[in-house]
Amino acid sequence: MVYISQKIIRQHFQTSEDENKSTAEKGRALEDLICYLFGKVPGVEITRRNTLNQFQTEETDVALWNNKAKDGFHFLPYQILIECKNWSNPVGSAEVAYFVNRLQNRGLDHGILVAVKGITGTNPGITAAHYEVAMALPRGIRIIIMTKDDIMTFGDTKAVVKLVKERLCDLVVNGTVLLPA
Repeated sequence: MVYISQKIIRQHFQTSEDENKSTAEKGRALEDLICYLFGKVPGVEITRRNTLNQFQTEETDVALWNNKAKDGFHFLPYQILIECKNWSNPVGSAEVAYFVNRLQNRGLDHGILVAVKGITGTNPGITAAHYEVAMALPRGIRIIIMTKDDIMTFGDTKAVVKLVKERLCDLVVNGTVLLPA
């Protein structure tokens, strides 16, 4: 277990919400925070940031290499892509579907979507973006959603690992991710 600084988390969110900052600066602040958090998880290395594919059509926000440490993400694959959305509203179904397709096109079965305000739709009816998360499952793709509220609870890497495990269990048991109201 590695300590995570709430002060650093708050500083990154303050920067990412500062109205005097450009959209790019706000996005970079969230990506910096995600690199800080995931870089602390045992066995995880940040391998790429803001990298365009060879066709110049898709950008990867953060790519991780997971060495599957016992006290880290031993249950996840070696390569993990993270998409960061620092939007003032929940992320919609089109963006979730696009992320799912990007993962599938790269042969990946897990991805993490950091959506500061969550995703659109409702849990009981599995509507909007929740539908896209649910429809990724039969394709063998699991999308883990992480929100600002989630991140604000992290005090150590054990909490990060626990949240990812819980979200994966929600996907399998409920057919979609269940986000707190």
